[in-house]
Amino acid sequence: MWIRIFMMIGAMAWSACSYAACPVWTPARAEQEIALLEKQMAQWNEDYWLQGASAVSDDVYDNLNAQLANWRRCFGQEAAYDAPVLSGGTVRHPVAHTGVDKLRNKEALQIWMAGKTALWAQPKVDGVAVTLVYRHGTLERVISRGNGLVGEDWTENARRIPALPQNVTGALANSVLQGELFLKREGHIQKQMGGMNARAKVAGAMMRRGGADVLNDIAVFVWSWPDGPQTLAQRLQILTQAGFDWVERYSVPVSNTSEVETLRERWFTTALPFVTDGVVVRSAQEPDGKQWIPGQGTWVAAWKYPPVEHVAEVKNIRFTVGRTGKIAVVAQLEPIKLDDKRVQRVNIGSVRRWQELDIAPGDRVRVSLAGQGIPRIDDVVWRGLVRDKPQPPAPVFTPLTCFYASSECQEQFLARLTWLSSKQALDIDGLGEAGWRVLHQTHRFEHLFSWLALTKTQLQETVGITPARGLQLWHRFELARDRLFVRWIYAMGLPITKSAIQAAGDTHWQQMQDRSSLAWQRLPGIGTEKARQIMAFIQDPVIQTLAAWLGEHGIVGF
Repeated sequence: MWIRIFMMIGAMAWSACSYAACPVWTPARAEQEIALLEKQMAQWNEDYWLQGASAVSDDVYDNLNAQLANWRRCFGQEAAYDAPVLSGGTVRHPVAHTGVDKLRNKEALQIWMAGKTALWAQPKVDGVAVTLVYRHGTLERVISRGNGLVGEDWTENARRIPALPQNVTGALANSVLQGELFLKREGHIQKQMGGMNARAKVAGAMMRRGGADVLNDIAVFVWSWPDGPQTLAQRLQILTQAGFDWVERYSVPVSNTSEVETLRERWFTTALPFVTDGVVVRSAQEPDGKQWIPGQGTWVAAWKYPPVEHVAEVKNIRFTVGRTGKIAVVAQLEPIKLDDKRVQRVNIGSVRRWQELDIAPGDRVRVSLAGQGIPRIDDVVWRGLVRDKPQPPAPVFTPLTCFYASSECQEQFLARLTWLSSKQALDIDGLGEAGWRVLHQTHRFEHLFSWLALTKTQLQETVGITPARGLQLWHRFELARDRLFVRWIYAMGLPITKSAIQAAGDTHWQQMQDRSSLAWQRLPGIGTEKARQIMAFIQDPVIQTLAAWLGEHGIVGF
C-alpha cells in the first residue's frame, strides 16, 4: 500500500454519498461520539505509520474516516486535515510522499483523466512505501513513509535486501526515489488469493533488529522519481538498467478509461509476482519535488479492486422464526454494494451468535461475501456510546408448533409454507414467501395444507394475482398432488434426511407409524436421539390430524 491519507478528494466524495444523513444527537453526545472515533483513528494511524500494523483493512479505515468527516460536518466541527503528530519518525523525506487520490469507479476515473496527457497505468503494489536516497552512487538512506513528511530510518535492514540496488550510476547517482517494498510472490492471483498479509510481513521485517529471512524475499517497485528525466519512458529505461526490474515491465501507456479497465481486470485475475489492491494511473508531467505535499498528488490516482468487504451501518435488528421454530437474527443495514450485489439485510444466525457479536442499531459492521455470494457479518468495527439492543422473543416455538395458522404463528407458519414449495420438498415452481403471503391473506389458510382445497376459480380471483397466474398456480398445485410419498413426508417437516427416508422404503403413513425406535435407528444417520425426535413427530396429535386430512384429499400414501 502506498499511503493512507485522511481527507482525500475521493474519500470526501464517497463520504457525501454514503453519510449524507446526519445522526440525531444532542450536541453533547455528538462531541463525545466524535472524540471517541477520533481517538480510535489516531491509534490506527500510529499503529500503521510507525509499526506497519493494520488493525483494520483499508476499506474499513476509509469508511470510518469518511464517517468521522461527515460527523464533523454535521456538527460544525469540520476542519482541514493536518498530518497527525506522531511520537516517532524523525528523518525528513527529501521529497514528501503525496499519496494517491482513490477513485470510486470508472466514471470518476474518466473525469480525473480528462485533459491529462502522457498517462501510464501500473498495478497498485501492496507493500510499504519508502524513500530511497542515493548520493554519489551509493544507497545513503532508506526512510519509511511515516506521515509523508518524516519517517523512520530503515537503512540498516534495507542494505541487507539482495534485490535492492546498493549502487547506481549516471542520472541515478544523486537521486531520490519513492517506491514500494513488497513481498515477492510466485504466480499470485489477487482475485483468488487476496492480500496474504504481505504488507505486514514486509513492515515487520524492516522494523526488526538482527537477521530476518524475509529480507531475502523483499523487492522494490519504484513508482516515482521526483525531479527525474522529463518523460516517464526515459525514467523507466534508466531504472531498469540500474536493476529496478519491475517498474518498466508493469508500466503501460494508456489514453482512455477502457484501457485502464482492461489492465485492472487483467492484473486482478492473472498471475503476478506481488500482491496488488488496484490499478494506479499517473501522468508523466509532475511538479518539482519541492512542491509535493501529503494529500495533494493531483497527477496520480488509484482505482482499487472491488472490495471483498465493506462497512455498513446497522439500522435495525429483527428476529425471525424459521420452520423448525429456531429464532434467527437479521440485521437491516444501510444499503451497500459488494461485488455486484446490493446488500441491505444479512442473516446473523442464532440469538447466541448475535449476542456474541454484540451488535446494536447504530453500530458499524464489516460485511463480506461468503460461499456462493451470500453476505455475512464478520465483526463489529465500531460501536457508539449509546447502544439500545432489542429484546429477543421468548423461545416458545419448536419443530411441532405452528402447523395451524394464528397471529402468534405467522412467521413460522409462512416459513413452513415456503419450505413446502421449495425444490427440496414439493417443488412448486415460482412460489416463494411473497406468493404464499398473498394467498394466505386472501384465503385465510387454516393449516399447512389448506391450499390443496382451493379451486381454480378461487385462485384466479385472488387479490394480487392475475387470472393467468392463478390458473398457473392451480396446475402446479395439481402436479404437487402426484409427488412421491417421501416428498410429502419431507414437506411436512419430518426431522429426517431424504437418504434415510429412501432407505426406509416406506410408501404409506401407516408403515411409518408402525416402525419402532430400534427400526428407525437401523437407518443411515439416525441415532437414539434422532429416532426419539422422529417418533415424537409422527405420534403428535396435530401431525396425525394433518396426515388424516391429506388422506381425505387424495394424497397417495395417506
